[in-house]
Amino acid sequence: MNNLLQPFAPAALALLLLLPLGAQATEAEPAAKLANVVILATGGTIAGAGASAANSATYTAAKVPVEQLLASVPQLSNLANVRGEQVMQIASESISNDNLLQLGKRVAELAASPEVDGIVITHGTDTLEETAFFLTLVEHTEKPIVVVGSMRPGTAMSADGMLNLYNAVAVASDPSARGKGVLVTMNDEIQSGRDVSKSVNIKTEAFKSPWGPLGMVVEGKSYWFRLPVKRHTMNSEFDIKNIRSLPRVDIAYGYGNVDDTAYKAFGQAGAKAIIQAGTGNGSVAARVVPSLQELRKDGVHIIRSSHVNQGGFVLRNAEQPDDKYDWVVAHDLNPQKARILAEVALTSTQDSKELQRIFWEY
Repeated sequence: MNNLLQPFAPAALALLLLLPLGAQATEAEPAAKLANVVILATGGTIAGAGASAANSATYTAAKVPVEQLLASVPQLSNLANVRGEQVMQIASESISNDNLLQLGKRVAELAASPEVDGIVITHGTDTLEETAFFLTLVEHTEKPIVVVGSMRPGTAMSADGMLNLYNAVAVASDPSARGKGVLVTMNDEIQSGRDVSKSVNIKTEAFKSPWGPLGMVVEGKSYWFRLPVKRHTMNSEFDIKNIRSLPRVDIAYGYGNVDDTAYKAFGQAGAKAIIQAGTGNGSVAARVVPSLQELRKDGVHIIRSSHVNQGGFVLRNAEQPDDKYDWVVAHDLNPQKARILAEVALTSTQDSKELQRIFWEY
C-alpha cells in the first residue's frame, strides 16, 4: 500500500463497511430468464434400447418413456425450463396420416400458448423428414419447432441421442431460431425441415440436405449460415386447424423393366395422386405412360419426382410433355416429401395448375 495512504487505511475501511452494499460495487445483472420448451415424444431410436452396448444397429425402438429420456440429459435444465409429453410411442415407419394430424394439432395448441417459447419433437429417423416437412407446411407460428432423432439407441456405445436432444433444446430456446420454419438438429447441424433427408442408415451423419445445412450447434449455441426461402409456417397457405383428414397419395418406384402394375393398383385403391419416383429427371418408362394418361383422365394426379439420392431436380416438360398430359412435377422434392406436399395441397385444391404452383412455391 502507498505509504501516504497507510495511516488512513483503517478509517477508510470502516467507512466502506458502513456504506450500503450497492455503494460498494455494482449490483450483479439478474440472471437471464430461461425459455419454456415442451418436448413431445413420439418414440423412435432416440427412445430405443439394445441388448448390449455393442448393439448400435440392432435394437428395439420406442421403448424409453419421455420422463426417462429427459432424465438422461440433466444439462437440459441449463438451457430451458423443459417439460415432456408422450404423444405416441411408435417406430416412425409405422406413423400414419392420423398420427401426423394428431401431432400437428398438438403442436399448434402448444405454439398458441404464451407459456411456450419453443417445441421439440423426438422422432424416429425413418420418416422424420416427412413429419418435419408436414409441420413446415401446416404450423402457423414463428416459434421454433425442432424435430430430433438419433441413429443409435441410448444404450449403445457413442450414442448420439443425448447430444442431439441437447442441441434441439438449445435451438428451440434460442430467439434467433424464430421464423426460420421447422428445423431438424442432428449431428451438430441445423437443417431445414423442408430440405433435409435421411441419406444413410448406419451413420450418425445420416441427415443431409442437397443445399446444405442452415447452421450449426456448438456447445449449446446456434450459428446460422443461410435462411430457407421457400414458403413455410407463418407464410404457408395451409393451416393444421383447417385439416381434418389427408387424402390418399401413393408412390410408385421407377426402375428398369418396370410395368404399370403398381400404378393401376394404386388407382384402384383410391389414390387421389400418384408420385412417380422416377429415375434421373423423373423419367417414366414408355410402357407405363398410357396407363398414367388413363389414370389422369380418371382424376388421379400424376406427379413426377426423382429417386436420385441427393438433389433430384425435375424439370417440367423435360423427359415427358407434362403440359400435354396435365401432369405435375415435384421440383426438387424427393418422392416422400412430394407425397406429403400433395396430401396437404389436395385438401384445398384439385386443379393441376394450382398444384404445380404449390410445388414451385413450397
